[in-house]
Amino acid sequence: MPATERPSERRGAARTAVVWEALRPVLDASNGGLDVLDIGGGTGGFAVRVAELGHRVVVVDPSPDALAALDRRARERGVEVAGQQGDLSSLLDVTGTAAADVVLCHGVLEVVDDPAAALATLRDVLRPGGTLSLVVAQRHAAVVARAMAGHFQQALALLDDASPSGRAGRRFTHDELVALLADAGFAAPQVHGVRVFADLVPGSLLELEPGATAALVELEQAVAQRPEYLPLATQLHVVANR
Repeated sequence: MPATERPSERRGAARTAVVWEALRPVLDASNGGLDVLDIGGGTGGFAVRVAELGHRVVVVDPSPDALAALDRRARERGVEVAGQQGDLSSLLDVTGTAAADVVLCHGVLEVVDDPAAALATLRDVLRPGGTLSLVVAQRHAAVVARAMAGHFQQALALLDDASPSGRAGRRFTHDELVALLADAGFAAPQVHGVRVFADLVPGSLLELEPGATAALVELEQAVAQRPEYLPLATQLHVVANR
């Protein structure tokens, strides 16, 4: 990893490693390029990497500034990624049904008005046999984070509260998420814990300790599918099929 890389960038690598590792088998299994739709993909952190593997990628995002940054990033990396302004509520108008082999929806379900309706829309956008990659914030870890910061009343209020809260929106438990996916018609979800330890590690350690980031990534990948660690994960990542 480059010596000039900031601790925040090192932490970011640890945070995304589990998601990327789970996606690679899906992306690598295709003989030809897949049609990949990234909902709320912003500046293209995932989309550009997917395009570099030879897939056709469209990012749908409500922010014109983010889409402009996406275009710059794609050009700098020598790939083509299409950007379209929109969000989940207008997704079918933008793409139509059965438009994608893979849909990425990372950090979006928390802020929609109706998660069940949003998942139904994502299923409509996928082709039969297509794959959904979904990342959501998890409630248990938010309770722990607030308690550790001394916000005990906030932690108490979050224990059983599935309603939206603040800028982060709603948070989900493993069981709530699996039930929502089943009701929307998604099959055999694989659930991974994301950021089990990454948010707890001091940035100074990643900056000063040689090999710390690689070791943290290895640890995150090792616990990602161990059920006893799921409640500690800041996020849950699900790979599920239509």
